[in-house]
Amino acid sequence: MEEKKTQGEQSPFLQKVDKFFKITERGSNWRREIIGGLVTFLAMCYILAVNPGMLSGAPVNMPYGGVFLATALIAGLATIAMGVFAKLPMGLAPGMGTNAFFAYTVVGLMGYTWQEALAAGILGGVLFLILSVTKVRTKIMEAVPANLRLAIGAGIGFFIAYIGLRNMKIITFDAAAQLTGLTDFTNPLVWLALFGIILAMVLHARGFRYTLIVSIVATAVVGVVVGEILNAANSPLLYAADGMNNFPLISTAKFDYKGLGGIAETASGFVNGFASPGLWTPQIIMVILTFAFVDMFDTMGTFLATAGPAGLIREDGTTEGAERGMIVDATATVIGNMLGTPVTTTYVESSAGIAAGARSGLASVVTGLLFLISILLFPVFQIFSHPAVTGMALVLVGVLMATQLKNIEWGKAEVAIYAFLTIIIMVLSYSIANGIAFGFIFYVIVMMAQKRFKEVHPVAYGLAGFFVVYYALQAIF
Repeated sequence: MEEKKTQGEQSPFLQKVDKFFKITERGSNWRREIIGGLVTFLAMCYILAVNPGMLSGAPVNMPYGGVFLATALIAGLATIAMGVFAKLPMGLAPGMGTNAFFAYTVVGLMGYTWQEALAAGILGGVLFLILSVTKVRTKIMEAVPANLRLAIGAGIGFFIAYIGLRNMKIITFDAAAQLTGLTDFTNPLVWLALFGIILAMVLHARGFRYTLIVSIVATAVVGVVVGEILNAANSPLLYAADGMNNFPLISTAKFDYKGLGGIAETASGFVNGFASPGLWTPQIIMVILTFAFVDMFDTMGTFLATAGPAGLIREDGTTEGAERGMIVDATATVIGNMLGTPVTTTYVESSAGIAAGARSGLASVVTGLLFLISILLFPVFQIFSHPAVTGMALVLVGVLMATQLKNIEWGKAEVAIYAFLTIIIMVLSYSIANGIAFGFIFYVIVMMAQKRFKEVHPVAYGLAGFFVVYYALQAIF
């Protein structure tokens, strides 16, 4: 039988902490909260390798060390704030999906600089914060049908999985034919990436709790070992026809902390972004709305997925601490962009810690402190930054997000139309924003075709109208 102290047997200080976080009140104890916080960190910490790796590569090319430090700082501080202010056992970090939108749509497709994209992210965070404080968020959530929210989430999953496969060079792009295809398997890094994907999928299929972090570490170790063997053997596999090194894994020689100084550049980026005339174009409205809406949908989905198992659902169906949690999430997005990393959001991986027993904000404090301590491991994470090592995380997150498809009501013609177009446009146009826009437009169109005018929220009409005008102005100008 588990031995534990009751609240009355604790010291006065521990009693105050217990009461502040509602540990005993929520049926938990110190041991469960600490273990739960550790488990959440282990489930989330892959972002420390994936986010800097994504943003330091093309087309963004931000300083790797600066993004790493910004990621660790905002994840640590925001998660602690979630625990202290909202008293919820949920971790926060830069979001998968929003960082892909930042890198490959806003910078890569729309042509903004990363400094301008950070400025746009701040505006998106401010909008989300205003919506949360003024309760307008509730009205907007009511305006978006559940099936459209699910389609957006699943579409983002396909989008980031496609990016992962492209970055790992498993899927290639023929610029002349404007077609994608499968790699020819001559690049040894492709085989390393496939090893990572296979390992991640096998571990996930077996229900292993720490699939991503274990897969990243194992793939990095295999990559370093194989790279050293090929180098020692002077293997021709190392070099392409043009003489370029085919296996450029970051070596252990870069085991230092110098890169962290890049925070000086990333943390001043948003200032340059706001000062840039290139920021203030009509399409920036689309970017800001997408940042705000994706963060809002993502956070609301996480709250709904984790609140029940955590026992935080009130009798009236609302989630305890949700309003404060939304404020923390939005504020973290603003501060995160100021530090040098895109939208910060609440992670569904928090459910791992909740399954381990976390019920209060103390678990979040533990998770946040571990993120801050992880800054000391920066040299290690540098070794894990290559897309061949981290790409499988994008693919597996895509798999997890795509499971939302099962909840879409495909049997209804109108739902199948706007859900399918949301997903396919998002992936093929290489833009989360375009997918969301087409989803709203066709949602309104099919509902009007069925003469169900009154079932469409006025806000949905407004958003669909805005997107139509946006595309029309784009064509004109």
